[in-house]
Amino acid sequence: MLGKLTSYSTYMDSAELSSSLRSVIAALHKGLRKQTSAAGAYSMTELETIGHLFRNPTLLPTELAALTRITTQSMSQILSKMEAQRVIKRTPSKEDKRKVGISLTAVGKKLVEKNLYEKDEWLKNEIERTLTDKEKELLAKVLPVLNKLIEIK
Repeated sequence: MLGKLTSYSTYMDSAELSSSLRSVIAALHKGLRKQTSAAGAYSMTELETIGHLFRNPTLLPTELAALTRITTQSMSQILSKMEAQRVIKRTPSKEDKRKVGISLTAVGKKLVEKNLYEKDEWLKNEIERTLTDKEKELLAKVLPVLNKLIEIK
């Protein structure tokens, strides 16, 4: 369970607000990470790799390594493991035979969909269990504000 949220004053300065927001988001993220059955079978970097492939149909191993901030050698080991588990497939490039595209298999896509479902269910249950109707309304109203913080500029 996540720690109890504190009531925030409207007079909180930006430094206090950013620190408090970071703490809450980190705790929520940690709670979500624990809610997937894949959490024990895959490292955070492996789950991140699968997530990138879910959002991008095909990526090169070097692109995946850059996105996950690891070496190409480490990414190669991750991809070998996931290929053995039939989570990903490798497809040679038609234009450049030296390049190989990486994409999710049907098994990999189901893994992501199950992972998302489990996290959504946990969060839905936590919201229903811990928040009042007014707090749910407030949370819904603040989502557009939070989305502004993550927009790519």
